[in-house]
Amino acid sequence: MGGVDTAPEMERMTDMRVYADQAATTSLSKTALEAMLPWMTENFGNPSALYEEGRTARDAVETAREKIAHLLHAKAKEIYFTSGGTEADNLALLGTVRALRGRKGHFITTKVEHPAILETAAELERLGHSVTYIGVDEEGTVDVDALVDAVREDTALVSVMQVNNEVGAVMPIEEISRRVKEKNPRTLIHVDGVQGFMRVPMHMNRMGVDLYSLSGHKIHGPKGIGALAMSDRARPLCIAFGGGQENGLRSGTENVPGIAGLGQAVRAFARLDDPASDMMELKMLLRDGILQAVPDAKVNGPTGGAPHILNVTFPVKGEVLLHALEGAGILCSTGSACARHKKSASHVLTAMGVPDKEIDGALRFSLCPMNTPEEIDETVAQIRKSVEMLRAFKRR
Repeated sequence: MGGVDTAPEMERMTDMRVYADQAATTSLSKTALEAMLPWMTENFGNPSALYEEGRTARDAVETAREKIAHLLHAKAKEIYFTSGGTEADNLALLGTVRALRGRKGHFITTKVEHPAILETAAELERLGHSVTYIGVDEEGTVDVDALVDAVREDTALVSVMQVNNEVGAVMPIEEISRRVKEKNPRTLIHVDGVQGFMRVPMHMNRMGVDLYSLSGHKIHGPKGIGALAMSDRARPLCIAFGGGQENGLRSGTENVPGIAGLGQAVRAFARLDDPASDMMELKMLLRDGILQAVPDAKVNGPTGGAPHILNVTFPVKGEVLLHALEGAGILCSTGSACARHKKSASHVLTAMGVPDKEIDGALRFSLCPMNTPEEIDETVAQIRKSVEMLRAFKRR
């Protein structure tokens, strides 16, 4: 795979089992760690300080800001650092509410969003705002006609994820933005790009995106760092008060080590030779191998979709299969790691119309550019063995 050979700086830090839960989190790359360490030790200055150590820290922050802006086709001044994707999502929605200055607004999102959006939307409703939740088709793609029909005179913001974190459906962001703004030019478009950033193209200006959330630990950067990019049209107000950092939008001393690590992770990922094609090749290898090994398995979501996420229903209980695979050295998940404490069925698969019995047997496999064909072969082999074992146990 081209991407693996061209980025030695993104080699695994340690030997590990087959890790196929990259959508939950990724390993920290060696060069991201190396970029972080100086800002924890000798160059530990506060970037708001006026002396040399502070100015040096500020330079590191601005360098990372410029890298992210370049990849999003945005301006450096439009990038605001946060503690991660969840805070960025909250800032986009709740900051837009604060900008309404007491007026009640209407918001639109989808039924398959990440909890960071759905829980925030529920809070908007508790605050007296109205929220419309749009359904999806059997592949997990939002109903654009229904979304546009829902736009009203008082619609303040539409929030749609770039890539669904459970099934890998890629949302038609550019079409949504164009059609929404034709109906109401004042409506803002927010995109949760946590699963899309650097894996699916994003051009904020051309695609008409006003606010875009991203997270570092999904692309081999550190946990605890993310960003909200926003165009001149978007003017959310801060939701946390303090020292007025990040141009007054996000108070708190900047996480310089995290920002430097994110900047290096972005640089390393950008140097890969067509990582999306490499991951898609692996994903199709995994998909075809599973369907051959377990003919009555069923893929949930689009045939293509995002290059790194594959959701499959097996003819055995998903959670039991997950633990069997874990014992065999294969790590995957039953859905979003951020909703793991909730015992209800997947809201994404439910919205897609997947029957409860099939939801119960669903597992998500998610990949990164460092996964290998050999790992895919091993994953398929262990799936075959584990499903056969569980079927035999069930018959007894």
